[in-house]
Amino acid sequence: MSSISEKRVFPDGFLWGGATAANQCEGGWQEGGKGVSVSDVAIFRDPKTLKDLLDVHGNCDITDEQIAEALVSKNEAIYPKRHGIDHYHRYQEDIRLFAEMGFKVYRLSIAWSRIFPRCDEEEPNEEGLLFYDRVFDECLKHGIQPLVTMSHYEPPLALCTDYNGWYNRKAIDFFTKYVDVITKRYKDKVKYWLTFNEIDSIIRHPFMTGGLIESRFKPEDFLQVEYQAMHHQFVASALATEICHTNIPDSKVGCMITKRMLYPYTCKPEDVLKTQQEMRALYAFSDTQVFGEYPAYLLSMYRNKGIHIEMEPDDLRIMKAYPVDFVSFSYYSSSCMAMDTEGLDQGLENTSVAVLNPYIETSDWGWGIDPIGLRISMVDLYDRYRKPLFIVENGLGAKDVVEEDGSINDDYRIDYLKKHCIEMYNAIVEDGVECMGYTTWGPIDLISNSTNQMSKRYGFIYVDVDDYGKGTYKRLKKKSFDWYKKVIQTNGASLFEE
Repeated sequence: MSSISEKRVFPDGFLWGGATAANQCEGGWQEGGKGVSVSDVAIFRDPKTLKDLLDVHGNCDITDEQIAEALVSKNEAIYPKRHGIDHYHRYQEDIRLFAEMGFKVYRLSIAWSRIFPRCDEEEPNEEGLLFYDRVFDECLKHGIQPLVTMSHYEPPLALCTDYNGWYNRKAIDFFTKYVDVITKRYKDKVKYWLTFNEIDSIIRHPFMTGGLIESRFKPEDFLQVEYQAMHHQFVASALATEICHTNIPDSKVGCMITKRMLYPYTCKPEDVLKTQQEMRALYAFSDTQVFGEYPAYLLSMYRNKGIHIEMEPDDLRIMKAYPVDFVSFSYYSSSCMAMDTEGLDQGLENTSVAVLNPYIETSDWGWGIDPIGLRISMVDLYDRYRKPLFIVENGLGAKDVVEEDGSINDDYRIDYLKKHCIEMYNAIVEDGVECMGYTTWGPIDLISNSTNQMSKRYGFIYVDVDDYGKGTYKRLKKKSFDWYKKVIQTNGASLFEE
């Protein structure tokens, strides 16, 4: 008979839960006064080959012509984020299921275009504000603390088409006005906040993150455009932190990055150097938000590439004065880097392309499965920043099968999450890392981001809808539902059952 260790538990107050994003689950894209966002024109991709799957930039980019076509289209099969999983109408049922699992925290995002439909209105949309009042009240009724992302891959479309997205400095004013409204409105309901989801992703998919329509700019100028937009987001993030602390004195504000875990493919110095350079390209985003200043290596890159960032006189002071309180990140997989990749197998590493690690297995979508990489990542981040960490995305995208009896036996997901949670425990207990909590990605199935597929499922809860929006939208518990419920009930002790 199995027994549960009394000693191996997570720290008291550890926040177990799950994470979603409004653009991937809500739907209701034309309801409640909501404006059109970049996600509402995101096109469904059905990659048939590895080459298609690896076309990360192509999967995420969009042109003015495609936007114009999307705005007159009524076909939600082509634009699946318009319906998501209908969370807009079913949030009470979904949150009750989260509560049944015992969630302590639920990470979600506010759709900016529900509050300011275009981004530049004088007054916010009250219907949108009331919707999130109801969502947060439902969470609190069940003892679940909301962890809210202010901007998660869905700038209002008008910010992109009329202002050229975050390249335009006016975006700072639009965003900080929005932040002031939501932090005042929800000051008694939300304590934990994130500014920009995976802020580093502006380099990989500039439209989703920065509202940048690449075809509007000269190719030789676009790197300059991306880093200028990034600067505006850094200033906006610092100001959002200030606003949040002012409006909610006991609030905690975090940054959020895509935690890439890269290993040198060999011990050749060239491969080690390439890996270090790639990791610095990621850490530039968290370094700036944590330390409140641009790192020397990023400034050197600007000089070497002839990039000049336009700044207002007070920008650097603002960034220095209002750093984030904690560091949150997504972690799914790891991969390798090599200076020369010719002849090496390549695959996806979240929304990046890198060399496959021959020592680890890969998921159905070619992502390397590496639980120990999570522990290494936690140690690296905590050693670097000495601020609390929060793992706000981790999970396995897979093709789930509903059996004839209605069961969904996702043992592969349980295995993935169990191994990652054990390595998270090791980082906390053996390595001394301070970690606030853990939210699995997509605790309920939702639209996957890069390809907009529904068939890539992450959840403990199955949603009966396919890639083309067809289905009953009925919620079904998977085998992993009760497994995660037990993990939370025992504060992690059940991970170590003998």
